[in-house]
Amino acid sequence: MGSLFRSEEVCLVQLFLQTGSAYNCVSELGELGIVEFRDLNPNVNAFQRKFVNEVRRCEELEKTFVLLEQEILRSLSQKLQPPIPTPPAPQPRELLTIEEESERLARELREVSRNRDSLRSQYTQLCQYRGVLKQTHSLTASQTPLVSFEPVALAENRQDVRLSFVAGVVHPWKVPAFERLLWRACRGYIIVDFHEMEEKLEHPDSGEEVQWTVFLISFWGDQIGQKVMGETEQYMQQLLVRALARLPEWIVQVQKCKAVQTVLNLCSPSVTDKCLIAEAWCPVSQLPALQSALREGGRKSGSSVDSFFNRLPATTSPPTVFPTNSFTAGFQNIVDAYGVASYREMNPAVYTIITFPFLFAVMFGDVGHGLLMTLVALWMVLEEKDPKLRKNTNEIWQMMFGGRYLILLMGLFSIYTGAIYNECFSRGLSTFSSGWHVRPNAEYYNWTEETFRSNRYLSLDPNVTDVFTGPYPFGIDPIWGLANNHLTFLNSYKMKMSVIIGVIHMTFGVCLSVFNYIVFLVLIPELCFMLCLFGYLIFMVIYKWVVYGPMTSDSAPSILIHFIDMFLFTENKDNKPLYTGQMVVQKVLVIVAVLSVPVLLLGKPMHEYITHRRKRPQLSHIRTSPSDLPFLISSQFLFSVFPSAIVCKEFDTANVFMHQAIHTIEYCLGCISNTASYLRLWALSLAHAQLSEVLWSMVMSFSFRQLSYVGSIIMVVIFAAFAVLTVSILLVMEGLSAFLHALRLHWVEFQNKFYSGTGYKLTPFNFSSEIGAFSLK
Repeated sequence: MGSLFRSEEVCLVQLFLQTGSAYNCVSELGELGIVEFRDLNPNVNAFQRKFVNEVRRCEELEKTFVLLEQEILRSLSQKLQPPIPTPPAPQPRELLTIEEESERLARELREVSRNRDSLRSQYTQLCQYRGVLKQTHSLTASQTPLVSFEPVALAENRQDVRLSFVAGVVHPWKVPAFERLLWRACRGYIIVDFHEMEEKLEHPDSGEEVQWTVFLISFWGDQIGQKVMGETEQYMQQLLVRALARLPEWIVQVQKCKAVQTVLNLCSPSVTDKCLIAEAWCPVSQLPALQSALREGGRKSGSSVDSFFNRLPATTSPPTVFPTNSFTAGFQNIVDAYGVASYREMNPAVYTIITFPFLFAVMFGDVGHGLLMTLVALWMVLEEKDPKLRKNTNEIWQMMFGGRYLILLMGLFSIYTGAIYNECFSRGLSTFSSGWHVRPNAEYYNWTEETFRSNRYLSLDPNVTDVFTGPYPFGIDPIWGLANNHLTFLNSYKMKMSVIIGVIHMTFGVCLSVFNYIVFLVLIPELCFMLCLFGYLIFMVIYKWVVYGPMTSDSAPSILIHFIDMFLFTENKDNKPLYTGQMVVQKVLVIVAVLSVPVLLLGKPMHEYITHRRKRPQLSHIRTSPSDLPFLISSQFLFSVFPSAIVCKEFDTANVFMHQAIHTIEYCLGCISNTASYLRLWALSLAHAQLSEVLWSMVMSFSFRQLSYVGSIIMVVIFAAFAVLTVSILLVMEGLSAFLHALRLHWVEFQNKFYSGTGYKLTPFNFSSEIGAFSLK
C-alpha cells in the first residue's frame, strides 16, 4: 500500500537481447507485464522494419481465423470461448504448424461450403421445377382420357420404383475416404462408379492442375438420397467441430506472437548484428523479476550467452505507476481522468476513497435512497465473478460495473448523512425521543384549545423549564419536520456545514502539498494564507455553536458582520464581540495573511535561483568544453557521480517570476472562489430534500386518503408510479448531478492545491492487454 500514496520508483533500462533468445525473452516479459518498451527506430517506416514479414504472417493468419470464426457462428451458432489455461506464445516452428493446419482447414471448409451452397441452389431449382411439373400435370390430368391402354390387374400389381442418381467430381486423394463414407452411411444400397477425367483442371483454391475424378451414385428411393445430401452437411459439421476445438488456442497464440514481433520491431540491432538493443521503463522493485525473465528466455531458447540489462540515466520524466485492484481501480480512474500524476507526486486517489463518497453523500443524503443504491451496488459486488456481468458489452453497464465499489461506498455514506439529516424518502425517523416538549410550554403560557384554534403557528420557548431537555442523540431532531422555520434552520445548518467541510478539504489539500515540496525542495506559505482567513471563519462558527445555545440564541452576535469588520479594521458596537481581545487577534491574522502574499510571490523564484547558483559549481569541474557535454551525458560516469543527471541550463528569471505571479493570483483568488464553490453542497442537498418532499406530497400522499379495498388498489398503482419517479429522478438524475458536482470539487477545489497531473502512465508490455477482446471481429 505504500506505493499507492506515491508513484513507484521507475528506472530506464537498456536490454541486450541475444538474437537467438530475443523472441523468448520478450515473450517472458509479456507474461509478466513489468516493462514498457521505447521505440528506438522512430524515423523508420513501419513497412521497413526488421520483423515486418513476421507481423504480416500473423495478420494473414488472423484473416484466416476470422473466416473460420464466421463459419462457426453461421453453422454451429456457437461463440468462441477463451482457452483455459492460456497457451504461451508459440515457437517459430509451432507457428508454421498452426499456419499449415489452419490453411488446410480453411481450404476444406471453403470447398465444402461452396459445394453445400451449390447443392442447396440446385435443390431449390429442382424443387421449383417439380412444382411447375405438378401444376402442369394437374391441368392435363383433368381431361378424361379417350382410351385406357393399361389393364386393371396389371396396374394393381405394379410397384412405384424410382431410380435416382447423384453425380459430381471429387479430388482424387479423397476418393477412398469418400467411398468408405458412402458405403457405411448407405449400408451398401448404392452403386458408385468412379472415372478419372481425361483433361486436368485448375483447382479453385490452390491453383494447381488436378485430374479430377467423376463419381456417379445410383440409388433407389428417397431416404438414401437424403443421406447422400446430408453427408456434405455432416462432413462440414466435423470440420467445424475440429476448428472450434483448436481455433481459440490458435487465436491467442498468434496474437501473442504478433505482439512479440511488434515489440522486436521497436529494438535496434547492434553493430555486429548479434544482438538486439532495447530500452524500457521498469519499476525498480521489478528489476530482479526482469533479470529472471531474461535468464528464463535464454534457457528456453538454448542460448549459450544470457541476455542482460543496464540502468541508464533518464533525460525525461519517468512514467507513473500505481498498483491497483478491483476496489481502488475505480477511484484511481477518477483521478486519472483529470490528469495522471507526475512522477513521484502524491496520489489523491488514496484520500478520494473516503472524501468522494462523503461529499457525494452530503448532497445526496437520504436513508431510503442510499439504501436502494447500496443494495444495487452490493448485488454487483457479490456477483462480480459472473461471466454474464463481466462480459456485458453495454458501455453504460461497463461504467457502472467498474465503479461498483464506488457506488457501494456512496450508498453507505448516503445512509450515514441521511441519518444525520433524519430523512428517509423525505420523512423524519423518530428513532429517539425528541428533545422538545410542547406541554411545559403550553402550561407556562396557559395555552387553551381556543389558543390552538386561533393561531396557526405557535413558538416553543427554550428558556421555559423542560421545554428543551437537550440535543437529539444523533442527527437532527424529527420535530423540526413539523416546524414552520424548518427550511430556515436547515439552510443555516447546511450552509455553515458546507463552508466548514470545504475549508477543511482545501486545507488538507494544502497540507498534502508539503509532501510534494519536501521532494521538490520548495516551501510555499499557502497554508498560512488559508488558515488566517478561512480557518478563522470556521473557528468563529464552531465557537458560536459551542458558546451560544438555544437559551442564549437571542443575544448571539453576527459572524458575517464580524468577518466584514475583520478586513475593514473596524468595530461595530451593535454587534458584540465573540470573545475578549477579538479585534487584536483579527488584525494580526489579516496582517499575517497579507504578508504571506509577497512571500508566496517571491519565495519560490528566489529559492530556485539560489539552488541553480549552487548547482553550477558542482558540474563545472567535469565540463572541459562544450564538445565534451554529449559524451559526458551519454556515459555512465556522469550517472555514477550525479544520479540525477541534471544538465545545466540557463535560469530564465522572467519566466519563473511570471509563472509564480500567475500562481499567486490564482491561489489567492481561488481561496475565495473555491470556498464559495463548496456551497454547492448546501444547494444540492436542499434541492434533493425538496424534490423528495414534493414527490412524496404530490404523489405518494394521495394513496393514504382512501382506506378501503378500492384505496388499496389505488395505493398499488400510485406506489408503482412513486417507485418509478424515485428511481428515475431522485436516484438516477439527482445521483448523477451529485456525482458530477463531487467530481468538480475534487478536480478543481481539492486537487489544484497540490496536484499537477502532468504525468503519463506506465503502459507495460502485457499479453493480457495486448490480446484484448477475444473475438477477432
